[in-house]
Amino acid sequence: MRRLIAGMKISIDGMMEGPEGTADWVDAWSEDYGLTQEIDACLLGAGMYPGYERYWTAIRDEPDRPVWITGNPPSAAEIEWSKFAEKTPHYVLSSTLTTANWPQTRFLQTVDDVAALKRQNGKAIYLMGGAQLTASLIDAGLVDEIRLLVYPLVAGHGRALFAGMGRRHRFEPQKAETLPDGRLSLIYATRPQAAAPAFAA
Repeated sequence: MRRLIAGMKISIDGMMEGPEGTADWVDAWSEDYGLTQEIDACLLGAGMYPGYERYWTAIRDEPDRPVWITGNPPSAAEIEWSKFAEKTPHYVLSSTLTTANWPQTRFLQTVDDVAALKRQNGKAIYLMGGAQLTASLIDAGLVDEIRLLVYPLVAGHGRALFAGMGRRHRFEPQKAETLPDGRLSLIYATRPQAAAPAFAA
């Protein structure tokens, strides 16, 4: 069984995006979770995929130009990820989106399709988002690990990573590390939440 590992960049108050619909506190969208050597596929939702494809295609084709989300030239790590992403299979969970410019992109229609993908041979799969997809796959018991990069700010409003969770979940802490720029790197293994004990009458 392949592992499905979610990697997310969030604010202290758990926001993936601020009120303007962007995470403007993130300087670069490279894979900064230490996943690249562990994975051979990526999974994301239909709402995220078109912008993702556009962003990394622009970096691949014009690595010296500022990119449209951050307005900054791509970092060395972003340029490396654009090369990795170009040759890596991407799977998009969608009931409506059926076409992509990247030839390595395939489409899944149901959560059962994700479960079937996990049963195939291969390395781990990087779950990139978005928030609703991540929540639904955690609820379905398909996510094995969560890696978070927590930025030292409170967004206040926006889109919370776990806002769409259907039930309570408990995670097993695996590693916590303070990074030089004030961020926290947190790694959790997922496990089913045990039922609450019944109280005697």
